[in-house]
Amino acid sequence: PAFKAVDAEFKKAFPGAPVVWAYTSQIIRKKLAEQGQPVGGISDGLAQLAKDGVKVVRVQSLHVLAGEEFTALERAVLLDVSKNPGRFDSVFMGRPMLESKADAQELLAAIKADTKSARSKNTALVLMGHGQSHGRADLAFEGVYAVFKSTDKNIHMATVEGARNFDDMLKGLKAAKIKHVVIAPLMLVAGDHARNDLAGDEDDSWASQLKAAGIKVDAHLKGLGETPGAAAILVRHAKESTDDLTKEPRKP
Repeated sequence: PAFKAVDAEFKKAFPGAPVVWAYTSQIIRKKLAEQGQPVGGISDGLAQLAKDGVKVVRVQSLHVLAGEEFTALERAVLLDVSKNPGRFDSVFMGRPMLESKADAQELLAAIKADTKSARSKNTALVLMGHGQSHGRADLAFEGVYAVFKSTDKNIHMATVEGARNFDDMLKGLKAAKIKHVVIAPLMLVAGDHARNDLAGDEDDSWASQLKAAGIKVDAHLKGLGETPGAAAILVRHAKESTDDLTKEPRKP
């Protein structure tokens, strides 16, 4: 549902332009192929656009923060561009969802509106980010957390793999004497992490640990792709990008 919603948003924003999907993950591509929905990688997507006669390409990252995965995407596009010089007039790279303070404020407004009916005055919102074990996105995550917290003190965040972990967050909830939370993924898709690590029945899921700490838990299992207003940030980044990977970067 998240990908369908994002697809619809881009088709509405770029009427008449082909929207081609490409997946950097071989695991996901294999799973989709087994389900009878073959989707190619970056080089396949770019080859399709070239075949369609497209001359100006906008590659839009669907990552939430610029960590290791975004770097891999950028490298894949650059490599393909260098292997096929002159195939496109321009290939613009759109940055991930959360890059600026304005992005974070816009996303928070979307999340708050979407979870409003589930939250009373003293209900905290607990958001799960993915994070990375080697810390590539830690500082960006801290920045987003600071922006969110400055707007709503009842927001608490942690990551599955990053430096800010569940235990840090639980300490914050206890210090704030929170008795009721709404848990939600800070991820484009409410996938395995959301269903299992966040809201699963296992003892080590966030939901189970929060309940064990005497906190009432409601789950809002909706990816950011499905959250009204969130995909618009990605569209804006695609439209605003001036980072043309076919040309050498120049300072104005």
